Amino acid sequence: MQYKSLIIRLISVFLIFQAISVSCRKDESVPENKYFISKELHTSLSESYISNLVGAASILYPEAGDLRPLVTTGVDIYKVVYETTIKGQKIRASGVVGVPVKEGDYPVLSFQNGTNTVNSNAPSELPSDKGFQMIEVVASMGYVVVIADYPGFGESSEIPHPYLVAEPTVTSLVDLLYAVKEMDVTDLPAIQLKNEYYLIGYSQGGWATLQLHKALELDHSNDFHLSASMCGAGPYNIYLLMEKMFRQPTFPQPYYIGYVINAYKAYDQFTNPITDILREPYASRVPNLYTGQLNAGQINSQLTTSIPDLVNPDFIAGFGTSPKYASIKDAMIRNSIAPWKTNVPLLMIHGDADTHVDPSATENMYNAMVQAGTSESVIKKVILPGADHGDGVVPAILLGLSFFNDIRNAGQ
Repeated sequence: MQYKSLIIRLISVFLIFQAISVSCRKDESVPENKYFISKELHTSLSESYISNLVGAASILYPEAGDLRPLVTTGVDIYKVVYETTIKGQKIRASGVVGVPVKEGDYPVLSFQNGTNTVNSNAPSELPSDKGFQMIEVVASMGYVVVIADYPGFGESSEIPHPYLVAEPTVTSLVDLLYAVKEMDVTDLPAIQLKNEYYLIGYSQGGWATLQLHKALELDHSNDFHLSASMCGAGPYNIYLLMEKMFRQPTFPQPYYIGYVINAYKAYDQFTNPITDILREPYASRVPNLYTGQLNAGQINSQLTTSIPDLVNPDFIAGFGTSPKYASIKDAMIRNSIAPWKTNVPLLMIHGDADTHVDPSATENMYNAMVQAGTSESVIKKVILPGADHGDGVVPAILLGLSFFNDIRNAGQ
């Protein structure tokens, strides 16, 4: 009996040791996530649906027809929640990830969205929007597609959106890319991410894309191999654009001005009161306009297109020279993109009739990048004739995708 009891105890100890050993090995093989929190399947799009969608788009934009043969798989679209840092605090942020349903190795395409003021229109809140779908379905052409909500939308809708504030924007975008890498290990067993990243964006997204391009190339090259970027109609030099805007008699979209002021105040980018910049009653209205509930038209109706009526005349006169406004000027320069020598292919696109973001934004940035040492074989510029801001969105994206495909094909 004692011998049998000893055998039982030894077997029990062995089983417990084996269980602990397996548990330790499991923990070692799947490291704890630092960024990725969760994913939720929103919808699945079939290959035939995507092919028909691209075909329908080609009626208005014939260039889209060139993409139709590239559609080779259906796509699963997920809402992804991840952790990022804003003002030194960890927060939960969100975005959309489109994944090919066909097993394989895929590069990553990160799309940076344009200006939005309504939380319910954020990518993860409205992934079935046709505009977002036209980006999401690019996953059917051999990419894992990533679209951030940006802080202030989706999972982080309780905080102000850092509109054209560089540091929180870039941090949130980089952290989403890290989260997708972790998601690939733990939650996408049939998909292998290539270390090959493509960036594309328009308007605010054009600015965010160039900010992200610079960050990945200069600060995160050990973790992400950046292959190419397309930046469309971005406000790259915020100071020069705002200075030009303030000297015009009218501006058709005053909500841009209010958005910058509200975000810069919320993120401690300048020390002046809003009344130093805007006249009443508009100065007092601004903090209540950017809560994620009002669209651009509704915000514009609470402001005015007349610059002399909207902006304090003393500010217009002394914006660039008076010490009183130095913190505002410094904030706009700090959140602008300083040119550098990039070695990664970069395509810049702008409509020459853009009334929202002056075409000089792209002309000046292109020239500054070349002057900083970027080869004209690396950076390319396309000016779309007759295109206003909205007119340029789809052509710019189609040109960007074609640009990426050429680079991918050249590398094969």
